[in-house]
Amino acid sequence: MAGEAVVTVRLVRSFEHRNFKPVVFHGVSLDQTVQDFIKLVRDDIATRPGLPPPFRKYAYDTMKIIHQAHGAKTNELVMSLDDDDKLILQDGQTLRTAGVANETEVAFFRKEDYGLYKANPKTAW
Repeated sequence: MAGEAVVTVRLVRSFEHRNFKPVVFHGVSLDQTVQDFIKLVRDDIATRPGLPPPFRKYAYDTMKIIHQAHGAKTNELVMSLDDDDKLILQDGQTLRTAGVANETEVAFFRKEDYGLYKANPKTAW
């Protein structure tokens, strides 16, 4: 259907340690709000088999577009630190208005972690 998309959500547990897991969602309505999608993802990952508990219980609160189908990929290992004003999904927008389309990849992370990492973007091993 035209209103449904495949969206990959990259659960970012740690920017420094490049600790993330991609989770694919099929049949995502692009006309739902960002808040509704965040709730759907949180509810899904809480019970999704095969996801380690640290990823399930984490306090994710922010989504940002990483990559769109047929677009250029970033060289950043976890996600780009640029264009937050354009790429961070805003509450109250629909996914479509926010720029999410079929085969878009979004990062789901804690805004506080991202702010700390952005202030000092080092990776640890």
